[in-house]
Amino acid sequence: MADATLTETTVAEVMGELAALEDPKIRAVNEKHGDDHGVNLGKLRALAKRLKTQQELARRLWETDDTAARLLALLICRPKAFERDELDVMLREAGTPKVHDWLVNYVVKKSLHAEELRLTWFADPDPVVASAGWALTTEHVAKRPEALDLVALLDTIEAEMKDAPDRLQWAMNHCLAQIGIEHAEHRARAIGIGERLKVLEDYPTPPGCTSPFAPIWINEMVRRQHDK
Repeated sequence: MADATLTETTVAEVMGELAALEDPKIRAVNEKHGDDHGVNLGKLRALAKRLKTQQELARRLWETDDTAARLLALLICRPKAFERDELDVMLREAGTPKVHDWLVNYVVKKSLHAEELRLTWFADPDPVVASAGWALTTEHVAKRPEALDLVALLDTIEAEMKDAPDRLQWAMNHCLAQIGIEHAEHRARAIGIGERLKVLEDYPTPPGCTSPFAPIWINEMVRRQHDK
């Protein structure tokens, strides 16, 4: 009981700190991208560094359903402590793009259940859930390509990416680019798919940044590899 009371007090204290960090200008910018929080991510990371790893606190913060609290939870949790079904539920209730991305990249990728979840999510009818499966697959393209059928992936991308919902389309496009960057034998086809489908061809790209349009992205990253 004492531990539970301590956790409740800590949750209240942390929520108070997050509220104090709220910045209306940051919230306005984030809301344009679907993220409903106004906390500077640098300050959020500093808070996480001070709190260190606290799995029970992380779980309680996640339960608040507050976006900033959930982002903080993902920074202070212990990824390998989550069960497979727990991570599946968390992904489906993640809500905002930033929470979804951090959950996949900071927690699921480090979990003991990453491969099982990758296969489950990849085929999910919910495009947002499927995008997580594609994100995990993209990491395999670089690190564990032997576990994948790259030709079949390119077939699926060619057939489905053009009309996929935004989040899923972005994830599939990233996978396409990664295949082209990492695997020279598939590079010409990957570039050709990108050129034909023209997905993200006109995406606004700040000066000094690489366009997410697959042909440009692939060629630029290959050039950098050769320049090293």
